[in-house]
Amino acid sequence: MAGGIMQRSGRDGGMVASLVGVLLLSLGGCASEPPKPAPAVTPDQVRSHADKAFEKLKQEEQNRAVDPAMTP
Repeated sequence: MAGGIMQRSGRDGGMVASLVGVLLLSLGGCASEPPKPAPAVTPDQVRSHADKAFEKLKQEEQNRAVDPAMTP
């Protein structure tokens, strides 16, 4: 009978230790400083990036037309 009591308290101790660990981790997550907001992107920046990407795409298409051996 003493063996049964020891086994049960051993399992309960592991459960308590797990709960304490989860509690400490959750409190640590709340204690960290809040994330900084993402920088605002203006419509002009978006347009500039899109224009650059489009020019790069056009250049790649022109290079394929010049060298058809590069096509898959």
